[in-house]
Amino acid sequence: MSLQTRMREKLMVALRPAHLDVVNESHLHAGHASSPETGESHFRLLIVSEAFAGKSRVERHRIVNDVLRDELKDGVHALAIKALAPGEPA
Repeated sequence: MSLQTRMREKLMVALRPAHLDVVNESHLHAGHASSPETGESHFRLLIVSEAFAGKSRVERHRIVNDVLRDELKDGVHALAIKALAPGEPA
């Protein structure tokens, strides 16, 4: 199973999002000195979940990082997170 698929599945189960985009942007970083060249190292998330209601941006990011703890240890070099509660503008 790909890292992207694992991330998607974990986020779906843990946060039950109304919307979830997991975008692999690794190809944009190919050849960079710090890029591990695995093809799955740089990701961008857009996640809309009730779990983020009333939480600060830092709290939201901590929640996502906790859910993806193993994946962050397993080769994710960069993770851009946009975490919103339903009704918040993207």
